[in-house]
Amino acid sequence: MIDAIILNHQNARVPRYTSYPTAPHFTHQIDDGRYRRLLETVEPVPLSVYVHVPYCRTLCWYCGCHTRASRTDAPILRYADALRREIALLADTLPGRLPLGHVHWGGGTPTILPPATFRAVMADLDAAFDRRPDAEIAVEIDPRVIDADRIGVFRDVGVTRISVGVQSFDPRVQAAINRQQSVEETAHCIDGLRAVGIGGLNLDLVYGLPHQTVDNAVATVEACLAFAPDRFAVFGYAHLPSLKRHQRLIDAVILPDGTERLAQYRAIADRIESAGYRPIGLDHFARADDALALAAAEGTLRRNFQGYTADPCPTLIGLGASSIGAFPDAYVQNTPDIPAYLAAAEAGRFATARSRFLTDEDRIRRAVIEALMCHLSVDLADVAGQHGIEPAAFLADLDRLAPMAHEGIVTVDGWRVTVPEPFRPLIRSVAAAFDTYLNPTEQRHAVAV
Repeated sequence: MIDAIILNHQNARVPRYTSYPTAPHFTHQIDDGRYRRLLETVEPVPLSVYVHVPYCRTLCWYCGCHTRASRTDAPILRYADALRREIALLADTLPGRLPLGHVHWGGGTPTILPPATFRAVMADLDAAFDRRPDAEIAVEIDPRVIDADRIGVFRDVGVTRISVGVQSFDPRVQAAINRQQSVEETAHCIDGLRAVGIGGLNLDLVYGLPHQTVDNAVATVEACLAFAPDRFAVFGYAHLPSLKRHQRLIDAVILPDGTERLAQYRAIADRIESAGYRPIGLDHFARADDALALAAAEGTLRRNFQGYTADPCPTLIGLGASSIGAFPDAYVQNTPDIPAYLAAAEAGRFATARSRFLTDEDRIRRAVIEALMCHLSVDLADVAGQHGIEPAAFLADLDRLAPMAHEGIVTVDGWRVTVPEPFRPLIRSVAAAFDTYLNPTEQRHAVAV
């Protein structure tokens, strides 16, 4: 009965809510000058930095990231030089050498950078910021683009956490998504990083891929459990060929249907939880003693553009093409166009393209949506009190939730809205009831499950 209800909502197109308002609703209203003025007012408290590297050696056909393939290092080195120029601009603009609490390298493939180049960019960050002794330095790793020199550099610059993309170990699935990656090379990569003291390990899995089944999905989980990671992220494949042209190389006919996708999600989640991991928000799992699980238990878990995090920093600065920065009252995104990004950096300008400055209502709804996405529950009266409004302001939202409440997808107790555990896969759909910008007819978002 529960799965039948979920399947009835499975094809709804809803955002992943890594921000609110979501990125499609950022506007073209910020230039170099306004961004500088925003940076000049950053509070002198620890902040976070996201570094985007939009290059891979080959494209994985399922990928939804801003990236491109490059067989040579020349464009990658020019891009890294632009990153270093952007960091120098930051150092000149921020109000002093601010404390740094978290760095996340994403892509693309950050490990595509030559070791000396990665070291140089980290040195620039250390010159621009005052890295805290307990700062987390996280890097997304492609085990196919890693070697002893890179591992040595990660050790030297203080990398503390790695996030390894696995997706699936099934050879037929790998062939269909153009990502051949064996268990052995993945193990070799993880062993090498752990041998130099890099202990934090996240593994990324995907369900809903071509030729994927419950059996081969669970077999991949079994192989991954042998690596004893701290965390898993389990994402549903978002097939959006109108937005990502390389996804047209995947034949939609061989994709699992909604019933099979849900069965894969259930099987993966059940096996991970049976191994002692706790579910976190929509799609993460963590050991009970991991910082993510502790943040969830303490009510301090947060959600940002990299997913779920225990990072408490109020400001996230995005570096690189397409990267998004988050400030207490604004989001700012660099241009995703790499030539435009390079031109701006080489001209001594920030490559900002889009932004969203939050209204009072945006901040209120962001708090509601983040609470639901992180904790499956929100006290609307509490949120209203924190923002100086009456909870009756949410009556129209509760009316939109009424059909879901009738189905049991949510419970409404006074002003508290809760998603029962069996309906965890529909958190995004519940959060969408509070999204005043969402157009249900748009096809730019992934299906709900």
